[in-house]
Amino acid sequence: MAENVQGSGGGSWSKWQIALIFGAPLALGATAAAVYCYSKSGGDSSQDDEKTPTNTPSGSGEKPVSASGDGGEMPIQPDQTPLEKAQASKNRGNKYFKASHYDQAIRCYTEAIDVCPVDKKADLATFYQNRAAACEQQGKYAEVISDCSKAIDLNPTYTKAMFRRAKAHDHNGDKLLCLEDTTAVCILEGFNHQQGMMLADRMLKEIGKEKAKDRYKNRVPQLPSGQFIHSYFSSFSNDGISLETDPPAIGDEAGTDEELRCYLKAKKLFHTGKYDEVVQNCIEEIESDGEYKYEALLMKATFFLLMGQAEWAVPDLDQLIEKEDADKKLRANALIKRGSMHMQEGNSAPAMADFATAVQLDPDNPDIYHHRGQLNLLLEKVDEAVKDFEKCNELNDDFGLAFAQHSYAKYRLSMLQQSPLQMQNAMQMLDTCTTKFPKCAEGFALLAQAQNEQGLFAQADENFKKAVKLEPDNPTAHVHRGLLHLNWKKDVQGSIDMIKEALKIDEKCDFAYETLGTIEVQRGNMDAAKEYFENAINLARTEMEMTHLYSLSVAAEIQSKVANKLNIKPHMPFT
Repeated sequence: MAENVQGSGGGSWSKWQIALIFGAPLALGATAAAVYCYSKSGGDSSQDDEKTPTNTPSGSGEKPVSASGDGGEMPIQPDQTPLEKAQASKNRGNKYFKASHYDQAIRCYTEAIDVCPVDKKADLATFYQNRAAACEQQGKYAEVISDCSKAIDLNPTYTKAMFRRAKAHDHNGDKLLCLEDTTAVCILEGFNHQQGMMLADRMLKEIGKEKAKDRYKNRVPQLPSGQFIHSYFSSFSNDGISLETDPPAIGDEAGTDEELRCYLKAKKLFHTGKYDEVVQNCIEEIESDGEYKYEALLMKATFFLLMGQAEWAVPDLDQLIEKEDADKKLRANALIKRGSMHMQEGNSAPAMADFATAVQLDPDNPDIYHHRGQLNLLLEKVDEAVKDFEKCNELNDDFGLAFAQHSYAKYRLSMLQQSPLQMQNAMQMLDTCTTKFPKCAEGFALLAQAQNEQGLFAQADENFKKAVKLEPDNPTAHVHRGLLHLNWKKDVQGSIDMIKEALKIDEKCDFAYETLGTIEVQRGNMDAAKEYFENAINLARTEMEMTHLYSLSVAAEIQSKVANKLNIKPHMPFT
């Protein structure tokens, strides 16, 4: 199964699909929902707030407040109990609040707090929360936080006060405190608080981005595993540098590694899996203005991309793209890789512009359409992806990987269009792929994924096993099979054992670490989850990928903290 350099090595299964398998709530923020797993166990017990004033207690003697809020002083009846007096003051405050007279509302809520019996905790909590709402309207966020905190001390599951305090923390720039409160709201309300989910997701992304920015800047660049490098290059049918038939030809007569130099040596090192010295030999070719300097530029840039060093790769890619005397196949491949890099950074417009330029430069190059199809899938432009894969297959009908992805894209399109006939045809096409390209592991893996989605678990398992047999050194196949068993048999430990097999094959499989971390969150093992996420962060090749992983790690940490504070047990989706 081919790897994509801009992904995490996860192959065909996207992160939202993993979250779906785990049964996580996905109504809104994918980042937040992917790791939250607690059932609703509490809620807002108070019925009154500043926007829904209750009726005045009988005998309160209140006069209506006019639309202008000028109702004068409202006498409190001498025969009222302290609680009734407090409720009357609160109701009067609600009317001032609705008329946007916040100073008067604050004064009334303060009166309610002062006269309310201390043993009426739920009522006191409401009065503090209402006063916080009035302070919020005046931008007094310190007072909002203070009053909400008092309300929560009195009523620990008061989600209205929690969410208001979260918003105040957001205004003050206290992202972790904001996230802690919104996480509590989401858990207590069973993930039905839409604004809370949106705020939690935004906080996770912002915190993840801040953490990733410093960490990524100081990271030590490293090459991924040899298997990943091999799979990445196999995603191109003809890039001009990775096939043994690409110039220069290397035969036994070429000499030993010690006798070879520059790009000739780089190519031999590449084909013998000795990747660490490839870049240096490419540099020597470029500096000597050698015959294969353009191939060396592309090879060097590609290895920088694989190391997650896009800023190092860009000058080489730019230079090659501008060289009109270079082979158009090399220039088109540079455009493909630069476009994919833009997409990796979240910039779809320049990405697609590079692919459009590549089409103009080399319109019969199947790799352009193959990789643009993958980007269209990421952009959820499935119909465009199908067209790109179809064009790729027209230009090269012997490229099993593209045929497999074309088949799966047609399956995705049939799902979107809810067409049983198209789905049947797509499933047949996936099955045909496995007979037409019996050595293409991706074909079996994608057929298995579609079968898993159709509930054909036994058939899916057989096809994943075939993919593993075809590429025993590909760790992602083991992760996919583990996820299948999680979905199928709900065998958590068995699934974890399968996924850990991936790490025995490739200790740099970040997809396995991230998946294990997400499973541990679902099991409530937050410390284990954080350790797995940290391992994945260490292997992240892009700042965007690192941001996502930090978001997951922070979510696990905050969720554990909130769960302990509220004494809530996680909902176990597999038991």
